[in-house]
Amino acid sequence: METLPSPDKLNFLIVDDMDNMRRSIRAMLKIINFGREYYEASNGRMAWKVLEDAKAPIHFIISDYNMPQMSGTELLHRIRNTKEWRDIPFLMITAEANMEVVAEAAEHDVDAYLTKPFITASLEQKILHMIAQANKPDPVAIHLKAARKLEETGRIDEAIKEVKKALAESDRSSRPMRELGRLLLKTGDLDRALISFQKATETNRLDVVSYHYMGQIYYRMGKIDKAIEKFSKAMEISPRHSDRALKFANLLIKKNKLREGKEVLKIVLRNNSSNYDLKEDVAETCMTHGFFDMAVKCYQDIISNDPGRTYLHKKLGIAFTEQGDADEAIKILEDAIRRHEEDIEIMVALAKAYFEKRMIMRADKWAARAIRLDPENLEAKEILDKCT
Repeated sequence: METLPSPDKLNFLIVDDMDNMRRSIRAMLKIINFGREYYEASNGRMAWKVLEDAKAPIHFIISDYNMPQMSGTELLHRIRNTKEWRDIPFLMITAEANMEVVAEAAEHDVDAYLTKPFITASLEQKILHMIAQANKPDPVAIHLKAARKLEETGRIDEAIKEVKKALAESDRSSRPMRELGRLLLKTGDLDRALISFQKATETNRLDVVSYHYMGQIYYRMGKIDKAIEKFSKAMEISPRHSDRALKFANLLIKKNKLREGKEVLKIVLRNNSSNYDLKEDVAETCMTHGFFDMAVKCYQDIISNDPGRTYLHKKLGIAFTEQGDADEAIKILEDAIRRHEEDIEIMVALAKAYFEKRMIMRADKWAARAIRLDPENLEAKEILDKCT
């Protein structure tokens, strides 16, 4: 990014889901005579659209951390991965700068934080400091930016040399060591990459990205217990990394590491007790791989805390069926079929549950109904054959 204009010539993008907060920040900027144009967005998704549609370039972003649809860190992640906008100064506004917020934002190279509530003088001081950093970056930032450009043109060895220059300038930040590890990993040098990531976490115990990379490396080395340990640490610091851990669990299970995969899923659940979207993903994974007891617990917890997800009653009934608890399955599925009269999946599950109970006539009834709607349904045909 080119040198930023003076504060009064900056075009600001203010992102917050609270109207009064956006108005307040805009009023503060006007009081200190900062800004030529002001753009606003109520969440990260709308902010992205503003960036795409703005007639004038956005010079500076002030964004809340916690927003619906797309959070501040999700927006930051997308910006940092887009060449056109990745160098825009990004000031994150948080209710509290706790461990999770700091780790998550640092992963995507946030420029600064400001904790609510704040006064005009604090905002002024923070923006002036960020402008100074952007216009006169320190040697570490200069070398890391040079390394990034070299990497983008495929010159990995030269990029590594630039990162090492950044390391020589400062050993107080984990980022240069983390970048060195990432580049070494690209060359296939797992041992040296692992050492770099370990040193990064010694410098900054909240460097969640380095823990995640170590998990990947240990997995590739076949050291599954070590890999799980590092993924667990990443999740402990930032629950957001549970998405990655869920993929890791699936990978373990595909490698027939069922016990280890199930253990990772338990860690995901433990670190995300109130994230019901993620819990639903875990339940689906459990259903796919035969962990029906965990699936039942997940679905029960989601339904109990979020009754609006009525579609999960069917899935809970099917999970009970697969678990072998026909009584519970029948109770839930009979209720579900009254609301979804032509749902073939529920019919087949009911047929299966009734057959398990040796209630042949009812099993026959539901299997036959399923076949009438789907003549090629193999599972329903199999149950029907057993009933005759």
